[in-house]
Amino acid sequence: MTRFFILFGFAMMFSFIHFQGQLNKYINTRYAYLSISAIVILLLLCVVEVIRMYQLEQAEKKKAEEIASQHDQEPNSEQEPDHAHEHIHAHDHVHMHAHDHASSSHPHDHFGHSHESSSRWKRSVGYLVLIFPIFTGVFLPVSTLDSSFVKAKGFSFPSMELSLSDQNPGQHQFLKPDSSVFYGKEGYNEFKNKELEAFIDLDTVSLDDENYLKAMEVLYNYPGQFMGRTISFNGFAYKGEQVDGDHYFVFRFGFIHCAADSGVFGMLVDFPKGTDLNDDDWVHVTGTLTSELYQPFKQTIPVLKVTEFQKIATPKDPYVYRMF
Repeated sequence: MTRFFILFGFAMMFSFIHFQGQLNKYINTRYAYLSISAIVILLLLCVVEVIRMYQLEQAEKKKAEEIASQHDQEPNSEQEPDHAHEHIHAHDHVHMHAHDHASSSHPHDHFGHSHESSSRWKRSVGYLVLIFPIFTGVFLPVSTLDSSFVKAKGFSFPSMELSLSDQNPGQHQFLKPDSSVFYGKEGYNEFKNKELEAFIDLDTVSLDDENYLKAMEVLYNYPGQFMGRTISFNGFAYKGEQVDGDHYFVFRFGFIHCAADSGVFGMLVDFPKGTDLNDDDWVHVTGTLTSELYQPFKQTIPVLKVTEFQKIATPKDPYVYRMF
């Protein structure tokens, strides 16, 4: 019965997340079908578990009926006194023998009892571990990531020459979207050249919800190809402790596949003098792509020199997703 409730609990948890529109905070919405598949499979397993429990119940009921039937077929003690006397004598003999055997094997029984208690304790702990994510998934609210995540984690910009083998697709990414961890070296070179073709002929590269991560990765992979071109995108401002003057980072949180490889992606932006923004202020920026040596990263990075900007409302879905 416990297994049924755990399976049903996971099915309900995925259902709540999916139908309340919170799935985008866990995985790339391109893979939403996986959530529906999980719900269907879990409900099928619930049905299998119900059938299994019914079969066990019927087997126990049948066994009980057989025992009752055997008891009813035993001879009446008043009709066959001699046989009943022999039966009682044999029963006493067996009872005494069993009692002696039980006394001599008491340590073994105690060990078996201890082993059973240990197994039950481990099983209970296992159930609690499974129930915990169901409880948190159903009852605890899911918060939208903001600049506090960046402050807590900090961010880094790995070297362009970092070996593919040194990258971990399970780590959060920062600033530059990097899908190279999902390809071999030759495969990624072919992939990023194909991605470049979609933007190389554009005088103005406008990043929207659909192409944000793709275009941002192209800009970082081929910054020299886009120097002097007009770039525009939306994001939230983040000043950080390492940025001086009128520079702000403008970020968006994004998912490549799921939360494991999610990150905060964007660009260092040089705003007009006197610009005053707070962390998490959403802005639409338009400017010319340049580059600067950013000392904290000890390398030259793309920088957008703003020609115009405006504050905007927080989008209904603040996240962006990698559409391969």
